[in-house]
Amino acid sequence: GQLAESGGGSMQAGGSLRLSCEASIRSLSGYAMAWYRQAPGNQLVSVATISSGGATTYASSVKGRFTISRDDAKSTVYLQMNNLKPEDTALYYCNLPRHDWWGQGIQVTVSS
Repeated sequence: GQLAESGGGSMQAGGSLRLSCEASIRSLSGYAMAWYRQAPGNQLVSVATISSGGATTYASSVKGRFTISRDDAKSTVYLQMNNLKPEDTALYYCNLPRHDWWGQGIQVTVSS
């Protein structure tokens, strides 16, 4: 695959998880990246984006709790998720918009 997510799992509310997404390219330099999620019965929605220069945007539902970051040399983008809530339960997908690459999705489950 071209994007591979890792780091998902189950967590109690209030806990933290960090998702990683590694791209099968030499470097992420110059590429914007994004994280999306899809909860059961819901549409795919954007969670966070990071530009090639490091500027970030967040969905209002995760702002202040999630942080997107990147390590271009490792071709990896991260999503640090703190103070998790049951409504964060979803399949999380990594996306490289320029080439329309998508990861296989990784499950995050938060129990109350």
